[in-house]
Amino acid sequence: MEIASLRQVVSAEEWQLRVDLAACYRLIAQYGWSDLVFTHVTARIPGPEHHFLINPYGLMFDEITASSLVKVDQACNKVIDSPFPVNPAGFNIHSCIHEARHDVVCVLHTHTRAGVAVSAQKAGVLPISQQSTFVLASLAYHAYEGVALRDEEKPRLAADLGDKNFLMLRNHGLLTVGKSVADAFLSMYTFENTCRIQIDAQAGGGELVQINPAILSGMAQVMKTVTAGQGANIAWPALLRKLDRIDPGFRD
Repeated sequence: MEIASLRQVVSAEEWQLRVDLAACYRLIAQYGWSDLVFTHVTARIPGPEHHFLINPYGLMFDEITASSLVKVDQACNKVIDSPFPVNPAGFNIHSCIHEARHDVVCVLHTHTRAGVAVSAQKAGVLPISQQSTFVLASLAYHAYEGVALRDEEKPRLAADLGDKNFLMLRNHGLLTVGKSVADAFLSMYTFENTCRIQIDAQAGGGELVQINPAILSGMAQVMKTVTAGQGANIAWPALLRKLDRIDPGFRD
């Protein structure tokens, strides 16, 4: 499909954010985390206007480009004209987090099979893998209240997340937040693998060995060491190169 480029219309800073967010959508498709068109990743555009980028509703994640992302305000009204619809109901979860957490640039939400499976388990995430230690160091839970359409749920959701970076939406799925698109993506990569490992380990039928709780302390410093102090930027350029080899169209 032909989509007019917005590269000359928006600031250089917004354009880079658009490229990163489009890449994130493409990577979600590549890793099999998408749920057709029914989840969202949003990013806060720098500046005082409280504007955000969200996916054009109805496009598959592997179709999304930097220019097709839709700029909206806090109420999910379009700020720049777009031929694509947006999903205000889908923005509900994201808007309350962006409003409560000014340190957050990106909110990433998935409905993966493993994520929903673990979210339905009473004990939630178990400390049984190295991946789980990073998640458990900054994990919160939010009880299921039905499809997240009602404004009255927003303050409870934001309060449950608090200052954490991982949120398990009970009976629903996974959510991560980050100071960049790359940070939110790397956190979701870890969260998703934590859940897949847990389901696989439980399917094995044997007794599970749990990690000593003392190891969970100081995981923020451990992550800095693991990523050579670069956070998600240690992997993000390589992920963009991967996408460029597959299809660089996300940059359009």
